Amino acid sequence: MTRPIIVFDLDGTLIDTAPDLLDSLNHSLAASELAAVDEAGFKRFVGHGGRVMIERAHAAQQRSLETQEHDRLLKLFLDHYTDNIPGKSRPYPGAVETIARFEAAGYLLAVCTNKYEANSVALIEALGLAKHFAAICGQDTFSFRKPDPRHLTETIVLAGGDPHRALMVGDSQTDIDTAKAAGIPVVAVDFGYTDRHVREFEPSAVISHFDALTLGLAERLIAAAGH
Repeated sequence: MTRPIIVFDLDGTLIDTAPDLLDSLNHSLAASELAAVDEAGFKRFVGHGGRVMIERAHAAQQRSLETQEHDRLLKLFLDHYTDNIPGKSRPYPGAVETIARFEAAGYLLAVCTNKYEANSVALIEALGLAKHFAAICGQDTFSFRKPDPRHLTETIVLAGGDPHRALMVGDSQTDIDTAKAAGIPVVAVDFGYTDRHVREFEPSAVISHFDALTLGLAERLIAAAGH
């Protein structure tokens, strides 16, 4: 029988990358002579990639943004982010222990993120976690990305798993919608990057710390989805 698999989102789920994303956003905004975004206001912009963050930051300051300028600022953002990996980014409390717990129980582990694959791999490697994951799939790994359910199901297949014995863990509506469309149960963390509480998007379960992501919970959710 195929081993069960847990697929994690990356930013805002496994790893707190907000400090570095904020630094890179402000680096790009400075080139456009816009005011820096503070940490408190950052969650309005984060969670949908650099291009959307730059667009939202401009809109918040009533500044229009032409396509060519948008492209230039995105390159500045990505170059700054890439050059500083892993920066201040760190796993969330309990994440490393959770990885070890499920690995010891025979689970496959994978990452499905809308971050670029190269940056995702670089970050996970820099934090010493790459050996744990059977697949790390980003927004450019396939010709589709979340919320397209194929991004999740193809990540599972690439990792050697079975979508019928899988669980998704994420922090956003995108993650929850992706898992639901794939018919896969989803646990939402409530400490990630969303301006609405994840409970509103009706995940299978909500946790506030990785200690709550137990083997029993995973087994119950996967079994219930298979009925």
